[in-house]
Amino acid sequence: MFMNRRLCQHGNDCLIFPGNLQSKPFGISYISINEVDKTAHIITLTLYIMRTILKMMMAATTLLTAACSNAQNKTENNRKMSEQTKPNPYYSRTDTNKLTVSNEEWKKLLPADVYRIARLAGTEYAFSGKYWKTDVKGMYYCVVCGNPLFKSGAKFASSCGWPSFYETIRPNSVEYLQDDSHGMSRIEVRCGRCESHLGHIFDDGPAPTFKRFCMNSAVLDFEPGE
Repeated sequence: MFMNRRLCQHGNDCLIFPGNLQSKPFGISYISINEVDKTAHIITLTLYIMRTILKMMMAATTLLTAACSNAQNKTENNRKMSEQTKPNPYYSRTDTNKLTVSNEEWKKLLPADVYRIARLAGTEYAFSGKYWKTDVKGMYYCVVCGNPLFKSGAKFASSCGWPSFYETIRPNSVEYLQDDSHGMSRIEVRCGRCESHLGHIFDDGPAPTFKRFCMNSAVLDFEPGE
């Protein structure tokens, strides 16, 4: 198409191209450059707005997808947790009868971290347990079966990083077992009712017993009180 620039009759810079012979003399139509620039600017702005809207829609879709995925994961985690922490029919703070329960049954009733320590003789990291520096008055029970273990008055500050006590509530609250694992010779402390692993005992505690019951917070159930 023939196209050229010239000053139109209004004195503006114009584009000229063949047009309707009846519309202008010599078959030439005039379009102001200002009008062309304005139209181009509107088109550019429109495209920019459309691209911005598209990006916002894509971002919203991504966020919505992530939110749905998180909700599904949370539901699944809650379901698994619910399955792993079914009501424990063996938990009692008054029943002192010995329990004979298989690890398979305990695994269905206990949270994974409690099961690992209580039934597989695991150990929590030092200074990570919730009771290692607690000084509130109350009673400590076995979290697995509810057996009373320690009074808060027997708890003392220790630099080992685990809750430490110098005596149990009664002699048969716990039982002891020789532990030669990990290349060490130690005395393991187990719950006297359900035989769950609680920790170890050492001969470096304060008077009057000079014993240190080094326990795992995860297997203790604390009840505040006098």
